[in-house]
Amino acid sequence: MSTKKRDATDFIVVHCTATPADMDIGVEEIDRWHKERGWLGCGYHKVIRRDGTVENGRDIDTMGAHVRGFNSNSVGIALVGTDKFTSDQFSSLNKTIEDILDLYPESKILGHRDFPGVKKECPGFDVEKWWYKQQEG
Repeated sequence: MSTKKRDATDFIVVHCTATPADMDIGVEEIDRWHKERGWLGCGYHKVIRRDGTVENGRDIDTMGAHVRGFNSNSVGIALVGTDKFTSDQFSSLNKTIEDILDLYPESKILGHRDFPGVKKECPGFDVEKWWYKQQEG
């Protein structure tokens, strides 16, 4: 999949796939769904399955398709499910964010719902508060 490079990386954005908890999908399914919407493919850079497995979507340094108006300066991570995620997913999310921060240390961690014009609760929890608690340790 060929996409253009991001101009900057100001945000790491956490999403949910809005799928039932018993539906364990991954990049392959999301890629197909996003292509059906006319996109180049999976709009997220990382997808975290129910068992905590992290799958790569778009190349980490390219533009995603996950937050209207902010794709040119953000990285997108999707948790499979809606609002009840597994401890394995949260563990993988923490590690994935840490890895991305190694590349883009000035990035702010937010949920999809925290962006202007977003009218859904995705990912179903306060990402900024959760991240702060992880850092308290």
